Amino acid sequence: MNLDFAGTVAIVAGGTGGLGRAISLAFLEEDAKVVVTFRHQEEYAALEKAAGTKRELLEGYLVDVTDEVAIGQFIDQVLAKHGKLGAMVNTVGGYVGGVKLWELETKVLEQMLALNLHSTYELSRAVIPVMLKQGRGAIVNVAAKSAVDHGAGASAYAASKAAALAMMDCLAADVKGSGVRVNSILPSIIDTEINRKAMPGADFAAWPKPEDIARVILFLCSDYARVIHGAAIPVYGDS
Repeated sequence: MNLDFAGTVAIVAGGTGGLGRAISLAFLEEDAKVVVTFRHQEEYAALEKAAGTKRELLEGYLVDVTDEVAIGQFIDQVLAKHGKLGAMVNTVGGYVGGVKLWELETKVLEQMLALNLHSTYELSRAVIPVMLKQGRGAIVNVAAKSAVDHGAGASAYAASKAAALAMMDCLAADVKGSGVRVNSILPSIIDTEINRKAMPGADFAAWPKPEDIARVILFLCSDYARVIHGAAIPVYGDS
């Protein structure tokens, strides 16, 4: 299947992380103009190197995507340079688990809400007016299996991801019929370097690969998925 993103401007928030990097590279392979946000310069440098001959299609911005003013300025810069926006994928997030609710520090809850909910809120509300004006566009937010499958010791994380999923469901209803599509994906534990270090004794083979999830996300951003709107797609296989 040729997704053909040539000429498409795609924002990948957190586009240098474990999953974000795979998504960025997948978009580049399909000749999209890829705009990533990042927080660590060395990660962006590594992404540039991995992009190889597609590097000219890549640009990066050091942005705190939980900051309303910073996000507004970022989107203004992207529009001033490119004049359009075809897709926005939010991979920004964080995880804290293994703590019972009554032992949880309030600052941890606030951190999870900032990373997993506020990033979704700020990015979506910034790009939606642009897409509505165009009459087309695709948003994909990375939620989590924990948004619908609530286990012990993950109250802050699960609550923040569930809230983000609900927000995207409402946004999808808000823009129904506009030509703008909004979907979420629900990964479990992704096979990234960070997760392998955190759980060295786990069965890595059972974890979904970032590249496989990236293919699902690109499909959701493509015209092939024009009938998929307001969905929450599980991408955890049998793990």
